[in-house]
Amino acid sequence: MSRARSNQDDWQTAAALESQGSGCLSGFIIPPLMVLLVGSLLAFFAFKTSTQSIPMQVSPSGSIQLSPIFTPEVQYWKASILRWAAATGLDPNLVAVIMQIESCGDPFARSGAGAVGLFQVMPDHFLPSDDPAAPDTNAARGLDYLRRSLSAAGNDVRLALAGYNGGIGLVSAGEWSWPAETIRYAYWGSGIYADAVSGASSSPRLDEWLSGGGSSLCTQADQKLGINK
Repeated sequence: MSRARSNQDDWQTAAALESQGSGCLSGFIIPPLMVLLVGSLLAFFAFKTSTQSIPMQVSPSGSIQLSPIFTPEVQYWKASILRWAAATGLDPNLVAVIMQIESCGDPFARSGAGAVGLFQVMPDHFLPSDDPAAPDTNAARGLDYLRRSLSAAGNDVRLALAGYNGGIGLVSAGEWSWPAETIRYAYWGSGIYADAVSGASSSPRLDEWLSGGGSSLCTQADQKLGINK
């Protein structure tokens, strides 16, 4: 039986994992044929609108409270999200955005590419002794990558989300070169984050993500967590 490392060891060893070759993959994947059909149009749209977007900056102290817009499966992890955010200096609402899109709170989620856990972390980000599905370990590895992506993006949340999904190298790449999945990821994530930090009680962008297929991810998480909505 694999065993989770201590929380202190997790945060201390996270900095040792410096691989930036692969990002953390979204738990929601549109079928390949759909990607082929819409990818070029999405890339063109993102390129045309990127210069009009306003970068959202993470404040140095981060948000104190978690927004109510997130689904019950993510709210289930509220205490842990606040703890992980405090340990990393991240805004808990940004931490929640990543969890929302990646796993909707399912600690056992696994993507076809091999990404694991709450933050859908790729295998090469773990130490040999890690339990990748252990929430604290998964958070330590995933949020360390998010911090590095934010640093590379100059705290531009939308760019950092692209780096988290597709690899930090995408932060400095032309947006026309982003994969269609990364374009969607940055679109959904930045919109949900903007709604969360605005103090809104609901998120149209989150509703759009749910309608676009995210609800199936949340149904799976709900079953794993035993939440009665």
